[in-house]
Amino acid sequence: MQPLDGTDTRLLSAMAKDPRGTVVALAQKLGLSRNTVQARMAQLEKKHAFLSFERRINPVALGYPLTAFITVHVQQQKLASLAQDLADIPEILEGFGLTGSADLLLRVVALDAEDLYRINGKILGCDGVDRTDTALAMREMIPYRVQPLLGRRSES
Repeated sequence: MQPLDGTDTRLLSAMAKDPRGTVVALAQKLGLSRNTVQARMAQLEKKHAFLSFERRINPVALGYPLTAFITVHVQQQKLASLAQDLADIPEILEGFGLTGSADLLLRVVALDAEDLYRINGKILGCDGVDRTDTALAMREMIPYRVQPLLGRRSES
């Protein structure tokens, strides 16, 4: 992805502050024409600057109040097929390949402790998983954010 220019950064910052703002409102706020804002938004979309709307849905609203992070130790030769098996478990929200002692980090949600135990069992049942370690998230300390990065970009 190409680095964003100052106008793109200002547009993203305005959208982050008011995600429901219209193109006209954004244009007025930024001192740009409506066509410029629309064209910039189309370019940002092509550059994959926007994440899916799905990331804004709170799992708690769906009845999943528990969040846990599970590190997974795997047999490397089975990693590709394992990734698909793990993607088939709906409670796994996202997964990352890691360096270090564990191979994968999974963010999962659960209904309760018993449900988390069930989900962990499904992960352990996947071909290629050697073992897991689970950490229950007690509280979100820093919510997902990019506004500080946008502020940093506009300073440079």
